[in-house]
Amino acid sequence: MLDKNTLFAMSLFPYLGFLWFMTRTKTTPRLALIGFYALLVFVAVTIPAGLYAKVGLGEELANVDWLHGSAEAFLTLSNIFVVLGFRQAVVQGRAGAERGGDRSPSPSPAE
Repeated sequence: MLDKNTLFAMSLFPYLGFLWFMTRTKTTPRLALIGFYALLVFVAVTIPAGLYAKVGLGEELANVDWLHGSAEAFLTLSNIFVVLGFRQAVVQGRAGAERGGDRSPSPSPAE
């Protein structure tokens, strides 16, 4: 069975593929894309924080509140960017629909 560190490292590859796809589509809101990339900052910060907690303090990261909370702040920031980015896209989509009329696809005659 894989240990949690190996599983964690392996989980980065699908996420990097996800980022590649989201970047390539060009339809992902820019702020949301920044949020998805900022999640990598969270990972980059969490690894040394976890090592410091383990080696320097002899505890798991989750047991050192100030360090755990500081690392989690990057996750919160990432989530805020994603939400604001998609919110902005929804607001712009609604505004565009109101200006140009209903742009939803019309039902086909068979429906």
